[in-house]
Formats: sequence, C-alpha cells, structure tokens
Amino acid sequence: MVNDGTRVAGGARGRRRATALGVAMSGCALVAASTAPAAAHPGGHGLAYVALGDSYTSGPGIPGQVDAGCARSDHNYPSLVAAQRQATSFTDVSCGGATTAQMWQAQGSNPPQLDALRRDTDLVTLQIGGNDVGFGPIIGTCARLAAQDPAGNPCERSYRAGGYDQLTLAVVRTAPKVDRVLRAVRARAPHARVVVVGYPDLLPDDGSGCFPQVPFARQDFPYLRDTEKRLNLMLRLVAAVNRAEYADTYRPTVGHDMCKAPADRWIEPLQPASPAAPAHPNAKGEAAMAQAVLNRLDAGRDHG
Repeated sequence: MVNDGTRVAGGARGRRRATALGVAMSGCALVAASTAPAAAHPGGHGLAYVALGDSYTSGPGIPGQVDAGCARSDHNYPSLVAAQRQATSFTDVSCGGATTAQMWQAQGSNPPQLDALRRDTDLVTLQIGGNDVGFGPIIGTCARLAAQDPAGNPCERSYRAGGYDQLTLAVVRTAPKVDRVLRAVRARAPHARVVVVGYPDLLPDDGSGCFPQVPFARQDFPYLRDTEKRLNLMLRLVAAVNRAEYADTYRPTVGHDMCKAPADRWIEPLQPASPAAPAHPNAKGEAAMAQAVLNRLDAGRDHG
C-alpha cells in the first residue's frame, strides 16, 4: 500500500470523507456531470508552478523531447501554460506510464512526483488515473477481441463476463487513490491552487467507429467512450471533494478524436501520422489541453 505521508482521517471526519467519496462514486453510473462555476480569482505573473501527471501530460513523441526516460516534451500542456502565465518557477515531473503510485515512488530516474512540491508552490496541475484504470491493457484487449467480432461488442462482453463491469469497477477503485494524491498535494503545498486535468476525447463522441483505423469492434466504441466519461466524471467529483478545480479537456476536443482525418485530429490513432505516441494527444491536442487549463485558471475559483 502506498503511504501518502498524511494523517489518515478518523472518527467523524473520516466518515464524512468516506460519505463524500461514496456520493461522488455513485455518480460513476452516469456519463456526464456539471458543477457550479467558481468565483473569480485573478491570475498573475511570477507564480511557482508544478505539473504532475502521466503520458497525457508529458507528451510522448511530441518535439522536442527533453526527457527520454519520461517521454516528456517541451511543448506539452504544462510547458505551454507555464509560458503563457510567465511562471518564474516551473517544474514538470510528469512521466509516461505513471500511476498514482508514482506520486510517492521513483520511476526510473524520475523522483517521486510529490517531491517537487514546496510550501511556496502557487499552482499544481494533476492529470492521473488513466494508467490506474488500465488504458494500455484495455486498448490491447479490445483490439485483440475485435478480430473475433468486428461488428459486435466483444470487448464489452469480455469486461462484463463476471456479471459486473470490470472497467467501471476499476474507475471506482481509482477514486480513493486520486483522493490520497490530492490530500498529499494539499499537505505539501498548502497554499497552492490545485487543478485536476481530465482526459481529452479519444473516440467519436457520437459513438461511431472507424475500424480498421482504430481496431475496435463497432459496438465497442460507445462502451469505451462511456468508460472514459466515467473516469473524467470521477476525477471531477474527487476534485470537488478535495476543493480542487477541474479542467475539462473532453468537451473542447470533441470532433478531434483519433478517428478523424490527420489534419483534423488532436489524438493520434494506434498508427500515428503526426509525432506523438499511439492513442495520445499530438501537439494540437496538448495545445487544446493547455487552453482548457488556462480557461479554468481565468474562470477563478471559490475560496469559501
């Protein structure tokens, strides 16, 4: 078990947190949610910014790569946000393949990501959870099963063979892990503005498919789309429980998924045409996520 370095809430406080998380996770049966807009909070220059996250943050394959071990690009969304906000201190420790465990554990030469935080950190962005749910294995499994029934939903049937949806359960089990990360962020950077960043639109939002460009069975596309929406909903709700903000990168990227033509897509398919990792954002996708974060920062937040 990962030790998050914070005191475990006990008694009434612990029960309140458990209740709040339970309410949040009950929403994972849904695929959309909205929250009240936050109060205005002025931006400014001279901030100390730390970016935490996985490969969707680091930008694998996007020029220029500045850390081969973590597949980190200097044109990923944290770099673009830092440049736009003229951060005087910018530390990007995002790393391809990271799970919530890598917040406390080194990943090759990349130190535990939480170690980058300081008490004077002003802004933290966090994009994590996709690898905890199993993005990579899910893609591999669904592509393999599609060959057996390209017009059906073999992937969905496989993940529901036990009488429950394994992917929804994986999202539910990831919620307390993200919660622990956010509590640890608060403990190490108590004055920071914390923004949880969701995942962009990977597959057509209308549920249509594009086999063989994206080698999933036709009826599995809406199932996988809804799984990603449940993940994003979970991230939004766990952020709210921890009084963090949420940057929605899904809605701004609808219509630019990996099924679109090369000139229109911001997410590359399993055989990329632009410099990027398979099933990951290209440079346009990272720029779109940067704009979503900037929009969230400009919208302000509730300090109450």
